[in-house]
Amino acid sequence: MRRYILIIPLMLLVHSLAMGQDVSSQSQRVDKLNKDIAYIDNLLKANASKQKATSQQLSLLRKKVANRKDIISEMDGEISGFDRQIALKNQEIADLQSELDTLEEYYNRLIYNTYKNRDTKVWFMYILASENIGQGYRRFAYLKNLSNVVNNQVNNIKGTQADLESEKKELNILKSSAKQMRGEQQKEYDKLRKEEDRSNQVAKTLSNNQTKYKQDLAQKKREVERLNKEIERILNKSIQTQNKNKTDVDYTLTGMFEQNKGKLPWPVKQGVITDKFGVHFDPVYKNLKLPENNGINISTSKNADACCVFDGVVKQVVFIQGYSSCVLVQHGTFYTFYCKLKKASVKAGQRVSTGESLGTIDESNGVSIIHFEIWKGMEKQNPETWLRP
Repeated sequence: MRRYILIIPLMLLVHSLAMGQDVSSQSQRVDKLNKDIAYIDNLLKANASKQKATSQQLSLLRKKVANRKDIISEMDGEISGFDRQIALKNQEIADLQSELDTLEEYYNRLIYNTYKNRDTKVWFMYILASENIGQGYRRFAYLKNLSNVVNNQVNNIKGTQADLESEKKELNILKSSAKQMRGEQQKEYDKLRKEEDRSNQVAKTLSNNQTKYKQDLAQKKREVERLNKEIERILNKSIQTQNKNKTDVDYTLTGMFEQNKGKLPWPVKQGVITDKFGVHFDPVYKNLKLPENNGINISTSKNADACCVFDGVVKQVVFIQGYSSCVLVQHGTFYTFYCKLKKASVKAGQRVSTGESLGTIDESNGVSIIHFEIWKGMEKQNPETWLRP
């Protein structure tokens, strides 16, 4: 029993350390989500006078709602962690209480035996009644050390009682923390409902002006398809020229780029992803499939710079309708593409470094958005998996 009781605190210690790491990482994720929400609020406020109800505004609001849901999900994880700790703590308290009951029962028997044999004559007769010398010696040693045994048992009981009280205090702290977290989560739910209402209002406004919205959507679809074809044409031409002229590819740069997957800096100093990679459905007409997004769209501040995410060489600067100026940078066998620039500040053949400005991002409908893509040869990549969190 004693060994079992000693194992429980060790298990709790290991669990607490793991729980501490989880809480720390969860707190970091929640902080990042809250910063994004605050940044989206600033973008919406800065452009409030310029836009009434646009698809860009809806994208920002939907991103805000998604972040709020992620925060609530992280809180669910923290609350579950508290519940697990509380369950373990209750088990430890139950085990300590069981040990205490055993100690007290044994102590009571010791006291009873001591009282019953308080007469020294009885002790003497008890020793003389031994069957042999060995038994007599053991009885003598037992009676001699009985006082010490009783005192040790008292100390064991006091120590266990102190441990029990300490565990009960820790349990109360855990319960209080869990209650506080549930209160904070409820506040997040209240904020979420308000944000969803606002998002739905914008979506409703857009759906009421169905003709204009569908015209804009059709134009956007044409622009995306034009962009996708143009990028594939540029990449294909670049690779064919490379092969034809037997141009050496910087494979060292390729390896360095590949080693930095998940660690590349963002193409803007601050921003939020409002359009993700891949195929998605329209936020207003939810059964309407949007054209495939070969990259991501990042909403950022007015007059923000587009920054190169890794060392490389500018392969081409082109103008594509609907996407303004676009810059293609080669990093060995990898390529990064930066679109919606007001004006590029680099030219083809120029070497660029990580973080270097490629130009200022254009503004449309009161919002500055950069379209960013990553390619490995002719294979498109999801930029979110390459950029640092």
